[in-house]
Amino acid sequence: MASDIKHILRLDVPLIVVLGRRDMAARDVVALAPGAIIEIPKSAEEELELLVNNKCVGLGRAVKVGENFGIRMSYVGDLKNRIEALGEAPRGPDERSKQEQDLDALAESLLQNQG
Repeated sequence: MASDIKHILRLDVPLIVVLGRRDMAARDVVALAPGAIIEIPKSAEEELELLVNNKCVGLGRAVKVGENFGIRMSYVGDLKNRIEALGEAPRGPDERSKQEQDLDALAESLLQNQG
């Protein structure tokens, strides 16, 4: 199991930082052109969401890192939720119970291997 965890931890997973969300009419999307500005109903001071597999795993604020953007994390969900975000949602109660046991075991193993 420890060898499997080492391989799993080396996987690259896509992270999405959500600046904001807005609904737009299809006609407005079709009419978009270079130079268009889309206002996002979110204050520049509000925290950004960090998504893994389209599930929120943390919050943070935008920062400048050299010439790039970054996110300074202010909240990170617990390890079990982060691991759960890496996988698919369960399909039924029996599978959920088994998946929870597997997640608990993986989280425990990860915590033991941190030291």
